[in-house]
Amino acid sequence: MGKYFGTDGIRGKANQELTAFRAFQVGRYLGYYFSKDGKKSIVIGKDTRLSSDMLENALAAGITSQGCDAYLTGTCPTPMIAYLTRTEDFAAGAMISASHNPFYDNGIKIFSKEGIKLSSDIEDLIEEFIDGKTDLEYKKDDGIGKVVDYKKGLEDYLAWVRKTFDIDLSGMKLALDCANGSSVMTAERALKALGAECTVLNNTPDGLNINTKCGSTHPEKFIEFVKNGDYDLGLMFDGDADRQIMVAPDGQQVNGDFVLYICGKHYRDKGILTNNTVVTTVMANLGLFKAMEREGIKVASTAVGDKYVYEEMCRADDIVGGEQSGHIIFKQYETTGDGLVTALVILGIMKETGKTVLELMQGLKIYPQLLVNVRVTDKQTVLNDEEIKEKIREVNEELNGNGRLLVRPSGTEPLIRVMAEAETDEICAAEVSKVADIVRAKFGA
Repeated sequence: MGKYFGTDGIRGKANQELTAFRAFQVGRYLGYYFSKDGKKSIVIGKDTRLSSDMLENALAAGITSQGCDAYLTGTCPTPMIAYLTRTEDFAAGAMISASHNPFYDNGIKIFSKEGIKLSSDIEDLIEEFIDGKTDLEYKKDDGIGKVVDYKKGLEDYLAWVRKTFDIDLSGMKLALDCANGSSVMTAERALKALGAECTVLNNTPDGLNINTKCGSTHPEKFIEFVKNGDYDLGLMFDGDADRQIMVAPDGQQVNGDFVLYICGKHYRDKGILTNNTVVTTVMANLGLFKAMEREGIKVASTAVGDKYVYEEMCRADDIVGGEQSGHIIFKQYETTGDGLVTALVILGIMKETGKTVLELMQGLKIYPQLLVNVRVTDKQTVLNDEEIKEKIREVNEELNGNGRLLVRPSGTEPLIRVMAEAETDEICAAEVSKVADIVRAKFGA
C-alpha cells in the first residue's frame, strides 16, 4: 500500500483527506499519463453519496486539463466501469465511491484498459505528483480535452447482463436491498427483465442515506423483512454494488464463503472447475476450508483484497474466487466483483438444479467468528511488535487447529483488524481480547 492508495484506491473523508483538489490532482496525472501518445478517453462513474458530484467534476477537470476526454456515466455500479474500460475504447476508468463506508467518506478507484485495478507502479507515480515531486504543464488551445455525457454506458452494461444471463426467472420472488446506492440504477431493471418479481427496499438515495442502516453491511432489518415475507431469496448490495450478500428464506445470510462453496461444487460437478480450485482470502471462514477439503476441492488463499484474489486467479487460470464480504469474481464474465452478477449466478444454479438456496448451502458449517477493529497511529509498527507477534503465536497454539487468530491492517483505514475463529463465541471473544488489548494499550489512537 502507498501513502494515499490502499487496497481499493484512494479513500478518505470527503473534503478532509479526499478533497476536490486531491481529485483534481489525480485527474491531472491520469490525463497526462494516458494522453502521452495522443488524445485518449477516460470513463468516470460515481455512487450516490453527496460528495460524488463534487469529486466527479474535479476529476473530470483534471483529466481534461491534461488533454484527455472525460466520459461521465453518472450513477452506476463499480463493476460497470470495469466492464466499460475493457470493452470500449477507453484508456482507463475511474469510479468515485467509498463502497460500504458511510456517506461522509468517499474514494476514487481506478481501472486499467484491461478492467483491473491500476498497477502499483502507476499509483506510485500519481502519489509522487500529489507530493510535488513531479510537475506537469497544462494543455493549451485544442490540446484540452472535453467532457462527454455518457449515459449510454449504463444501457450497454444492462444489455450485456441480459445477454450473458439469459435465464428465465419467472415465478421467482426476490427481495432487494439496494443500500440507497449504485444498484438502484441496475438491479431491479435487470432482474425484472428476466422475469423475476421484485420487492425493492432502500432505493431512494438522497446523498446522505447510502449504507445507512441498510445494505450488505447493515443487514438486520432486511433479514427480518425476508423472514417475514414469502421470498425465494433476498439480495443485499453494498453502496457501489460490487458485493452481494444474500438472505435465505429462513433469514440465514449467504455470504461469500457460501457462494464459493455452492459455485465450487456446482462447477466441479459440471467439469468446468479449472484446477479443481477456488480462490479466497485468509479471512475466509475455517468452515469453508474444512468443507472444501471434504469435497475434494482445493482452496488457494491470498491476502485480503479482491485485487489479490484476481491476480491469483489469473496466475493459475482459476475461474472463481472471492471474499467472505461478498466480493466474488467470475473470471469467465468479469475482472472484478459484481453484486448483480453474483446474484444471477446463484439464481441460475437454483434454476438449473431445482434446489433452494438452503439446499445448496447444506454441508458448510460456519465457525463462530469475531472481528475487532482497533484504531492505531501506525499500522506497520503494530505488525512488527515482538510482544504482539509472540501473543498471536501463543493463541494459535492454544487453538490447535480447532480455530485460528488473524491480525492484519485495514487497507483503507488506520485500523488493525483482530479476528478469531473457534468452536464457540466465548472462545472467540477470549482469544481476540488477548491480542486486541495489547494493541490498544500500546498503539491505540
